[in-house]
Amino acid sequence: MAYESTKTVHAGPEDGWHGVVAPQSRFVPESGRYHLYIGYFCPFAHRANLVRTLKGLQSAIDISVVKAYPKGEAGWSFPGAAGPDDTYEGSTSDKLFGSKYLYEVYFRADKDYKGKYSVPVLWDTKEGTIVNNESLELLRWMQTGFNEILPEGSPERSLTLYPEHLREKIDEISKWMTRDLNSGVYKAGFAKDQAAYEKGVIPVFAAMNQLEQLIHKNGGPYVLGKELTELDILAYATAIRFDVAYVQHFKCNLGTIRGNYPVIHEWLKNLYWNVKGFRETTNFKHIKENYTKSHHDINPLAITPLGPFPDIEAGVNLDFSSIKPGVVAHPAVLEQQKILPSVL
Repeated sequence: MAYESTKTVHAGPEDGWHGVVAPQSRFVPESGRYHLYIGYFCPFAHRANLVRTLKGLQSAIDISVVKAYPKGEAGWSFPGAAGPDDTYEGSTSDKLFGSKYLYEVYFRADKDYKGKYSVPVLWDTKEGTIVNNESLELLRWMQTGFNEILPEGSPERSLTLYPEHLREKIDEISKWMTRDLNSGVYKAGFAKDQAAYEKGVIPVFAAMNQLEQLIHKNGGPYVLGKELTELDILAYATAIRFDVAYVQHFKCNLGTIRGNYPVIHEWLKNLYWNVKGFRETTNFKHIKENYTKSHHDINPLAITPLGPFPDIEAGVNLDFSSIKPGVVAHPAVLEQQKILPSVL
C-alpha cells in the first residue's frame, strides 16, 4: 500500500519539506532523478540511508556525505569548504552543486528558509528542490515509493518494514521508542543542569529495559520476532551509537549494551554482522568524532576516546531463549518503566 501524506510539501520558510515519491504524483519514481544528502554520524540520516540500502536503491539514488565535524555557525560542510587541504575520510563533495556548506542546498530550495540545515535531505534534480528532510517520513514511504523501478519479484521490491499485520504493534512501540530512546539520549546529553539531565536519562534506560524484554519475548532475531520492521531501524540507529558515543559523551552511563543488556547486544551484533545494509551504512569514525568534536559545550577539548574497543564485538548467539534478559535496576528507571505499555 502506498504511503499517503496530507501535508503541504513546504508551507514556507519556517517549515521543512514533506514531499513523497510515488507513482502518478508530483515526485514520480525515476532512477537517477533524486539525490540523498546524509551524514554518517547522524542517527536520523542513518534511517533514510538504511532504507535506501535495504531496498537496493544505491544505484538509483546517489548520496553526498557531509563531514562529521566541525559544525560551526555555518552548519555542516563538505570537504574543501576550508580550502584544498580540508579533507575528511568517508565524506564526499556535494556531487550536485559543489557546495561548501549544506545550507547552500537548502537555500536553493527556499532562499528565505529559516529552519535547521539538517540531514537527511532528499533532492529532486528535475524540479530543483527538496522533496523531504524528515527522517521518519522518509523511513516510511521509501519502503514503497520506488517499487516500480525495482525488478519484479525481487526481494528488495517486496520488502516492507511496516507490514499490515504488525502495524498496530509498530505504532504503539514506536511512540515510546522515538520519544524515550531516539530523542531521549539527546535530552540527556544536551541538558543544561542536573535536574534536566536526570529527567532525560531515566526514560532512556526505561526504554532500554523495555526493548531488552521485547526482543527476548519475541524470540529474535528482530524486535518483533522473525520479521525485520521499522522498529529495528529506529532502535539500531540509536543502539549502534550507544556504547561508542552516548554512554560517555551524553552521560547515558547507567549501563552499557555490552555490559548490561545481553539480548539487545546479540540483536545488535546480528544486524551489524549478518544483515546486509547495516554494517555498510555504519561508520564508527564519523560517529565518534562527530559527537566529541562538534559539541564544544559538552567536550571543549574535542578529545575523542579510543574506547570502547572494539567498536562492536564479534560472534552472534541467535538462541535468544538461552539468554537471561538484563536490566538496569536503578529505582527511578524501574518506576519510569512502569508507565510504558507492558511487553510481557
